[in-house]
Amino acid sequence: MLKVTTGSSSRNCQGISRRSAIKAGFLGLSGLTLADLMRMRANGSAEKNEKSVILLWLDGGPSQLETYDPKPEAPSEYRGPFETIATNVPGMNICETLPLHAKMADKMAFVRSVHHGTGDHFAGAHYMLTGKFGSTSVDLPQKYPSVGSYISKVKGPNKEGMPAYVGLPSAQSVYLFPGYQGAAYLGPAYNPFNVDSTNVYLGATYNINVDKPQCLENFKNANPERSDYRKDLLSSLDNLKRGVDQSGMMDAIDKYQQDAMSMILSGKAQEAFNLEKEDPKHRAKYGPGPWGQYTLMARRLVEAGATFVTVDMPHWDDHSNIKVTHGTKLPHVDMAVSALLDDLEVRGMLDNVMILVMGEFGRTPRINNGQPGIPIPGRDHWGDAISVLMAGGGLRGGTVIGATNEKAEFPVERALKPADILATVYHALGIDYTMKFDDRAGRPVAMLDEGHHIAELF
Repeated sequence: MLKVTTGSSSRNCQGISRRSAIKAGFLGLSGLTLADLMRMRANGSAEKNEKSVILLWLDGGPSQLETYDPKPEAPSEYRGPFETIATNVPGMNICETLPLHAKMADKMAFVRSVHHGTGDHFAGAHYMLTGKFGSTSVDLPQKYPSVGSYISKVKGPNKEGMPAYVGLPSAQSVYLFPGYQGAAYLGPAYNPFNVDSTNVYLGATYNINVDKPQCLENFKNANPERSDYRKDLLSSLDNLKRGVDQSGMMDAIDKYQQDAMSMILSGKAQEAFNLEKEDPKHRAKYGPGPWGQYTLMARRLVEAGATFVTVDMPHWDDHSNIKVTHGTKLPHVDMAVSALLDDLEVRGMLDNVMILVMGEFGRTPRINNGQPGIPIPGRDHWGDAISVLMAGGGLRGGTVIGATNEKAEFPVERALKPADILATVYHALGIDYTMKFDDRAGRPVAMLDEGHHIAELF
């Protein structure tokens, strides 16, 4: 692998030294080599559009009944502790825990019939985030690339100087970072850029100051010696380009490699991550906790040119006391989603930014008796009925896709797999999800083995 060595070996906020970060091919901050882009465009698989995705990842598995698929006519042991409310779309009802959603349902699509059949946290997360069955609780390593990593590789950032794929505060699944939101055999160049790898797995009510990555601040406030280092580094890149210009290697180290450094050295990323630029009243609409504030940061990032941003909203594994546990978290999701939708619409961005809200599975339709030490009813793991919210990105709002039976146990109409959800995302972004990429053994592997985009949403 071609490598430029210059200056200090101090480390950035992802634990990568600046010396090693400039290896030709390490494009984690921009997500795409020019050679990749040229190949994708040559075969028609990377038609450029400005669309992006914000994934709100509800790690632990939210209940379908307490969110998007309530069953008001079911027996009480299935129905649960909450009532059902009407939305602004006639005949469309959701759980009373989401009153702000209800006022904006005409912009939302509720997919109620996703299933994958596993109650294993790791298997479910891998399935939902990659579209394929692979990793499990007894075989943890990620087997296939995540949706964010594929989008990073195929599309890169929408605007130069921004990362293609960002995790807020860090992309994770089931206590693994980046877990099944990583790039697997696509390589570390397509892993998410994680903003904060120390303050992670934040609960909805955690009291923490949400701020831009400290490493960017360090660069901004760098002393003259560091400034000389930057010039030295960029000069070395320029010399390297001249030296290989006739070798055919230019494509691999050219413009997008410079973009990786430009994110750090320019002011664009600094501005995008800076929530202090937002009016305090506007910030308050997103909610006081980290979930809402990172959702606002996600909007700033896609506006600045990031392509895929995941916001971590964990702690949904509520085996006991679901009325309090889900009931405490859902208002934060409600505020974040409604503020984001409203913000995108006011800014004229809604058709270009897709919102995706999901976790690794649903919860058992029949309420349990709690768990040892907490004998208050909750719900266990359930992979046969999963609800997913999709909105924006040019999708048709005011829509319900699929249905489960009268107890939310399994699909009875338009049964869908995780691959269908991800195929819909790829299709909206103009990505051919039948493409193949070589795995570590050099074998071509399709992005998805099953599934098709949901045509009713277009």
